[in-house]
Amino acid sequence: MPLIRDLSLARGLATRALRSRRQRRRLDAMGAERQAREPEPGTVRVAVYFADSAVNMYQIRQWYGPLAHLARTVPVAIVSRSPGAMLTLLEESPVPVVYARRVTDLEAFVEAQPLALTLYVNQNAKNFQMMRYGRMWHVFVNHGESDKMYMTTNQFKAYDYAFVAGDAARARLEAKLWDYDLDKRAVPIGRPQTDHLDGTPPFVPDDRTVVLYAPTWEGDRSSAAYGSIASHGTALARAVLASPRHRLVYRPHPRSGVVDRDYRRAHQEIVAAIAAADPAAGHLHDAGGELGWQLAVADVAVTDISAMVYDRLATGKPLLVTRPTSPDADVDEQGYLGAAEWLTADDASAVVEVVDRLLADPDAAGRLDHWVQRHFGDTTPGAATARFEAAVGRLVALRDEYAARDEASAAPAPRPSSRPGDAEARRRSLVVDDDGDDGLD
Repeated sequence: MPLIRDLSLARGLATRALRSRRQRRRLDAMGAERQAREPEPGTVRVAVYFADSAVNMYQIRQWYGPLAHLARTVPVAIVSRSPGAMLTLLEESPVPVVYARRVTDLEAFVEAQPLALTLYVNQNAKNFQMMRYGRMWHVFVNHGESDKMYMTTNQFKAYDYAFVAGDAARARLEAKLWDYDLDKRAVPIGRPQTDHLDGTPPFVPDDRTVVLYAPTWEGDRSSAAYGSIASHGTALARAVLASPRHRLVYRPHPRSGVVDRDYRRAHQEIVAAIAAADPAAGHLHDAGGELGWQLAVADVAVTDISAMVYDRLATGKPLLVTRPTSPDADVDEQGYLGAAEWLTADDASAVVEVVDRLLADPDAAGRLDHWVQRHFGDTTPGAATARFEAAVGRLVALRDEYAARDEASAAPAPRPSSRPGDAEARRRSLVVDDDGDDGLD
């Protein structure tokens, strides 16, 4: 009913507004504590712009490790526009954070810092409030590598540069975007997050095969309906939970079930099944903010079409990709997905047997090695971090080169030599402006 839908929408808006006011009051009350996390004026060379709310913190969290490492040599700060995200960043961020809820706050930050470049982890519409500043580079780094249509949007052209993973990302952009200078603007860096897979699993590793099931959310349109929780998830979870040889780590997307009630119910069913399982088996519903050990520890990962596919691919370890059941889902099989090991909804209940076959298949291992190299290049530990920091360093130097050129062109031309006393005469002849300014700016 339209009336019920309108009432529900109004209630949701009122709830969010009330929550936002409470969060702003908390930030105001923190005072000195918040200021202690802010950078000193005149120090920050690299800003990381995050305009989203706390629900999308996963997009910035995955950059914590690379940013902390970068900050050892180049001063970095994260700029938050949301009170909820800012409160979380104050607790978690490994680098200084700045709260710029209003545009005037953003202006004050830009004026106070010698920014060389700003990094953007998503396509939030508020990005354009930062991108209006021209005396810095604007660089899209995204929050993952994937074959979603999001990865080839024409919005890439709005940024001066895009840091991309590797050859596959470049080919994807070349196929989709007209008149985009890939050689200049698409900079391959690999996946630096893989060099910083921190954390410790909350179970003792043993002889159980660890299956990481990391589905995405249901999506907000049919072409992006990649989520598998309702179609694959419950059958998959029941099968793994029933096996005495396997351990399930269930890590759903934080937005799972926000649009579709059936999807939410399926998610809740999986969570309840894990809670009811034998505690000694070590099955886990992982709702933590930290992503690292999950990718490193899992023997096999089962993911939907999302950035999680490529987070896992960058580790070089086996994975299965769920085949979307929606006929409208946009699946680009020109790249890795054309060679991926697929898990259909019909096979979800037999996932234990599928996992065992995959781990014993040398041909699957060879295909995986090929696509790891195509997507990420050199995956030697530390190589991607080095490429990321070298790209940042080049842009910092280029910005300073342009700034020096501007200063040189703005400098007044040398005055011709003159006879003694001429300077004093010119000083006395200066016309005083109506506001009392003698013209000596």
